[in-house]
Amino acid sequence: MAYDLITMGRIGVDLYPLQTGVPLPQVTSFGKFLGGSASNVAVAAARLGRRTAVITRTGDDPFGAYLHEALRGFGVDDRWVTPVPGLPTPVTFCEIFPPDDFPLYFYRQPKAPDLEIDAHELDLDALREARVFWITGTGLSEEPSRTATLAALAHRAKSGPTVFDLDWRPMFWTDPAQARPFYEEALRHTTVAVGNLDEVEVATGVREPHAAARALLDAGVELAVVKQGPKGVLAVNRAGESAEVPPLPVNVLNGLGAGDAFGGSLVHGLLAGWDLEKTMRHANAAGAIVASRLECSSAMPTPDEIEAAVGAGAVQ
Repeated sequence: MAYDLITMGRIGVDLYPLQTGVPLPQVTSFGKFLGGSASNVAVAAARLGRRTAVITRTGDDPFGAYLHEALRGFGVDDRWVTPVPGLPTPVTFCEIFPPDDFPLYFYRQPKAPDLEIDAHELDLDALREARVFWITGTGLSEEPSRTATLAALAHRAKSGPTVFDLDWRPMFWTDPAQARPFYEEALRHTTVAVGNLDEVEVATGVREPHAAARALLDAGVELAVVKQGPKGVLAVNRAGESAEVPPLPVNVLNGLGAGDAFGGSLVHGLLAGWDLEKTMRHANAAGAIVASRLECSSAMPTPDEIEAAVGAGAVQ
């Protein structure tokens, strides 16, 4: 049976302070959570009842074993999560200064195992048959992950919704100025592009939301989703339909992971055949719910929680 969603990209261990508003040198206790955007999106969609799997790699170490256990616990198939001997599983620390300051510290040296995904090891038939396939900009930042990502897209050949999470992390690129050609190549093979203002500017050279959405459509996608922060989200499709939805009021505890919750709900809406406005309202609500919680993966909301937030017009 085909998967509802296969994601491909980052995984790691998030170590988040259990004390809010405390600088990292003074933090004395941390929570350990599964992290990484592609993995979080798979978790978010699984929480909404979707059959999901992730393609990624970990270190051959206890943190890698923990990530396998966490994925299975969230109902995400881990058959394509493989170890890379000699490379440690990535760890990410953050600081939590609500409502809008959450510095991240990535420990992905000498190289993150999730950048060692090899094209020759991909299950191309499964990728083509998946109802939705999701890739990220980080997967394009280094070889062999770059070639594997583009090969997966080429083989899928837009056989179904194929989502490009623009996921711009300049620190992962040796030369960030070289990113755009690879983003443009990926856009030619995808049907949906999702990104914030910084990310759409990297992909298209355009920052104004409506112009950026048009540029993404011109680049080859059928649906452009531009996240505008406090102004909400703009979605425009090739048929000329658009929806601009404001954010839900929320008391932010930790903004990290909200975008991944948005992504999981976006996939759910695409699979359900919802219209643009309903899809965006539910995705916004999913993101807001996670922003109100400390953790990311384990904070992903259920359908009932999202419906309650949409109905209330705010996260309670």
